[in-house]
Amino acid sequence: LEALPIRIECFDISTAMGQDNVGSMVVFQDGVAKKAHYRKFGVRGQEGMDDFAAMAEIVSRRFARLSDVTAEEYDDSFAGTPNLVVIDGGKGQLSAALAAMHKFDLPRVAVVALAKRVEEVFVPGRPDAIRLSAHSPGLQLLQRIRDEAHRFAIGFHRQRRDTRSFASIFDELEGVGPVRRRALLQHFGSAERFLAATQEELEGVPGVPAKTARSIYAQLHKAGRA
Repeated sequence: LEALPIRIECFDISTAMGQDNVGSMVVFQDGVAKKAHYRKFGVRGQEGMDDFAAMAEIVSRRFARLSDVTAEEYDDSFAGTPNLVVIDGGKGQLSAALAAMHKFDLPRVAVVALAKRVEEVFVPGRPDAIRLSAHSPGLQLLQRIRDEAHRFAIGFHRQRRDTRSFASIFDELEGVGPVRRRALLQHFGSAERFLAATQEELEGVPGVPAKTARSIYAQLHKAGRA
């Protein structure tokens, strides 16, 4: 880099056997996490375990917002141009991100990828990875940003997975339509809390009649779910 990067953005993908694929963008400015600019992405374009396609999608969506910002969809987190983009992954993820970025008329942005485990740094135009000293401040900053993107992506992935798991429970219950399902989801927040609820707690959910609450409690216990 010709100068120290002021704004660094890092992208990561989280998936479990190709389900609930999500991505994250975290932002560090002047070496400090700028959490107000963090963003989550639900991967739309593909299912299955295609990490490269997922990375290309979220990077493309991020820079599309930089290239085409209108008053109606203005988002301050996408308005700033990064000096450095960090990709969580190796050569494949780096290539996917670069291909996505090349679709846009962007100012010069440095891009690197940081592979897990061996902590190798990949840069465009170099066939071999760069191995920095474990004591290198540059590597330590990249690791901190990469780990934060990973943490943020995993948290969103678990949230999506838990919501899907929670919603599937209702498919087995009679007398629980969309309105009551929404009320129960909002009240309990997780499948664990819902399944552990007492009859009295179910009866206390706003919008769920006592008779329905008793029926839900009985059905869950009969099915061995609670």
